Amino acid sequence: MLLVPADPLNPRRDDPHFAAQAHAARELGIVVVRVDHDALVRGEAELRVPAAEDAVYRGWMLSSAQYESFEAGLAECGVQLRTSADEYRTAHELPGWYEGLRTVTPESVWTTGGDLTELLKATRALGGGAGVLRDYVKSMKHYWTEACFLPDLTDEAAVERIGARFLELRDDAFTGGFVVRRYEEFSGAEARTWWVGGRCVLTTPHPDTPDELPTGLDLIEVEPLVAELALPFVTVDLVRRADGAWRVVELGDGQVSDWPAGRDPADLITALF
Repeated sequence: MLLVPADPLNPRRDDPHFAAQAHAARELGIVVVRVDHDALVRGEAELRVPAAEDAVYRGWMLSSAQYESFEAGLAECGVQLRTSADEYRTAHELPGWYEGLRTVTPESVWTTGGDLTELLKATRALGGGAGVLRDYVKSMKHYWTEACFLPDLTDEAAVERIGARFLELRDDAFTGGFVVRRYEEFSGAEARTWWVGGRCVLTTPHPDTPDELPTGLDLIEVEPLVAELALPFVTVDLVRRADGAWRVVELGDGQVSDWPAGRDPADLITALF
């Protein structure tokens, strides 16, 4: 079974962003069921879903707590999500996957909560150099200079100012705590790799650069590490560092990872089912 968000303006239709994926699934004989994403976010969804032993969600992002409630509601309907709530949290939040990928991703430290004093302690643990600020699930990279890039980790006034701006911009969406990643110089566009059962099944451009697919992608270091995480369905975004090494920018739960425009959604659905 494939679960997709309903169109907020017409609940009898698929959300336009996921309609092509839903259509591809129906063409392959897969049961497609719509859910009210807004109600899921509010924790008010009354799920009416036929029983299924293997269900995959393809939709808008949910917090780990919202996904846990989603899983519980589906269980009452006799539906087993392929990705459990614990597995979703592991993939969705950086502290869940960081240790497993430590050798192939920038050095990172994090806090619990949004206390700026704790942020300063975290940056001291990294020492000098530059860093990148985010929370457990997201950066504010489109506000690079004011809420993301930390040019000098020892400049505590600047770190505090950028941290405060980050909190302001993320507002209620702030998740978990601050994460500070050591800055690395990257070159070229990112690749988004799609993993099912610990195996890379697809490589696409990153949705931010749908017309740019890097060449020469090497997964020899990454593959055994992702497999060891034993997560059912994830994406791993990689980019080439200035010295030529491939580095993991992000691991995310595949159910809420965006599919790049211009790519055939049937490729994804076929790989999943």
